[in-house]
Amino acid sequence: MSGRRERTHPRYETGGAGKRIFDMLVAATGLIFMFPLLAATALLVRLTSPGPILFWSARDNGCGGTFAMPKFRTMRTGSPLHPREQLANAASSMTAPGQLLRQTSLDELPQLIPVLTGRMSLIGPRPLLPSDPAVHERLRLASGKLSRPGLTGLAQISGRNNLTPRRKARYDQFYTDHWSWSLDMWILWRTVKVVVSRAGVL
Repeated sequence: MSGRRERTHPRYETGGAGKRIFDMLVAATGLIFMFPLLAATALLVRLTSPGPILFWSARDNGCGGTFAMPKFRTMRTGSPLHPREQLANAASSMTAPGQLLRQTSLDELPQLIPVLTGRMSLIGPRPLLPSDPAVHERLRLASGKLSRPGLTGLAQISGRNNLTPRRKARYDQFYTDHWSWSLDMWILWRTVKVVVSRAGVL
C-alpha cells in the first residue's frame, strides 16, 4: 500500500454535479440488475481458489493520494502487485477463471461500488497503481484540471494495456482538458465494442 494519505475531499472539476448524479444513477442501477451476475462471479472465484473473493489495492486518485479499489480476484494469493503489462509470467499466477474474468472485464464490475460512493466515475482516467510509470507522466502533463478516476476511459478504448505510460497519460489529459457529454457517451459506446472484442487485454 502507498504511504500517501488519501485526501478526504479531493476537488474534481470534470462534469460537475451532473456527471456525479449520472454516475450514481447508473452505478446503483447496474449493481441492482447485475446482482445475479456479480453473485455468480463471486461464487466462481470462491470455489476455484483459496483466498478472498475481492482483491483491494491502493490506487492513485489523481490529486495526491490513494483510495482502495476492488476487483474480483484473478491472481493467486501472494502474487506480486504490478501493472499487468509489467508482470512477467502473469498467466502462471492466475486462478483458473482469472483469464476469462479479465478478458470479459467481469473482474472490474465491483468498481461500481466506488463509483456509487464517489471515489470513482464511470468515465475518467483509469486509477493506476502508485508504482505505475504513467502516474509520473500524468503529473508531468497536468494542466490543473482534475478528473475523477474512471471505470473506463479514453486510454482504455485506445489500446488499453498495449499503450506506453506516456501515451496513456496523454489520452487521460486530453479527456480532462476536453471533457463533454458527447465524449463520455462516445467512450461508453466504444467501451462496449472493446469489451466484446477483448482488445488490448493482458
